[in-house]
Amino acid sequence: MRDFSFEVKKTDKHSKARSGIIHTSHGEIKTPAFVAVGTQASVKALSNEDLKGAGSQVFFVNTYHLYLRPGVEVVEKAGGLHQFIGWDGPLMTDSAGFQVFSLAQGKRKTARIEGLEKDLPLVRISDDGVAFRSHIDGSKHIFTPELSIESQVKLGADIMIAFDECTFYPATLEYSRQAMERTHRWAVRSLKAAENRRLGQALYGSVQGGVYEDLRKTSAKFLSKLSFDGLAVGGVSVGETKNEMKSVLEWVLPCFPFSLPRHLLGVGEIDDIFTLVEHGIDSFDCVMPTRLGRMGTVLIKPENRGKGKITKKWNQKDFLLDLTKKDLIFDFKPIEKTCECFVCKNYSRAYLNHLFRTRELLAYRLATYHNLFFVEKLTEAIRHSIEDGSFCKLKKEWLGC
Repeated sequence: MRDFSFEVKKTDKHSKARSGIIHTSHGEIKTPAFVAVGTQASVKALSNEDLKGAGSQVFFVNTYHLYLRPGVEVVEKAGGLHQFIGWDGPLMTDSAGFQVFSLAQGKRKTARIEGLEKDLPLVRISDDGVAFRSHIDGSKHIFTPELSIESQVKLGADIMIAFDECTFYPATLEYSRQAMERTHRWAVRSLKAAENRRLGQALYGSVQGGVYEDLRKTSAKFLSKLSFDGLAVGGVSVGETKNEMKSVLEWVLPCFPFSLPRHLLGVGEIDDIFTLVEHGIDSFDCVMPTRLGRMGTVLIKPENRGKGKITKKWNQKDFLLDLTKKDLIFDFKPIEKTCECFVCKNYSRAYLNHLFRTRELLAYRLATYHNLFFVEKLTEAIRHSIEDGSFCKLKKEWLGC
């Protein structure tokens, strides 16, 4: 089994953007890399063959959900995630922190226990860990840094994330400070727990600190001094504005060692991708393309809408086409005439409109595949632009004037 390593191949002269390669036990990840989200060890509506056809190099699996169902022991007995799901490429797992703490925002949730519906408190946080109730059946569980790492090691992930406290938005300065300090203590415990991990399994630390500059810098500097294999920026996908996300990147990335890979958790809208890459992020995950696909919304370059060239600075909304609208019933063009995915080569907007309006299952696969292909091709183009010095030109081409 090969060890984990990272190399920077090229840096952009006009930004902090960089291209590189993450070497894992299950293959290489060319960076910048988009990481699809496969919550239940499956990217919804797509097969592994679909993922490879769309250009996916790696995808994210959710530790919290697999811990609850089918159970880590089931996956471990199958030989680990790769054998369990039939995927031979790299895999990432999260710490379960985001899911556990997102439950805390509601505080209480109705769960069905012994045939009765009960309103239950879901999360209790202490320095030791997090006590929570399953969102499925209300059963009690305690997640600690040690259990999080043990679970991820048993799952067999190539890249794991240290257990952290993901603060809600907007959190006060004092709460954010307490959560950051707890995250730091848990980071040390996560590293200790990972000492017996398998060769090639990498562990990333997760920077917290909310929207507060001093806290973010403190967190970035603290985690950079520990022996993590990479660093992740957490807490920028739960309510912060795009400008706040940009500020967080400006604060923390200069504190990171140049030699370590950097991951941004939970961000990946089209305009965000250029922002995070130009600040020096190497990989990023987001549910956006797959979730939108299941809702009947597909990604498209604004000038390919068929309504003439748009002469403005484009944002995420300009890249969206709602396939369920009535005005597409007689639109026999592909989603995007310049797209090379099998959906655009074989199916029309009118047909996809019909599939969604009749709730045919094929609709979800076709729209999801196109969206993932779209994002993967964009990320590939960004990699090439960094290597040939045209990143700024590509950004202007995609985001408009």
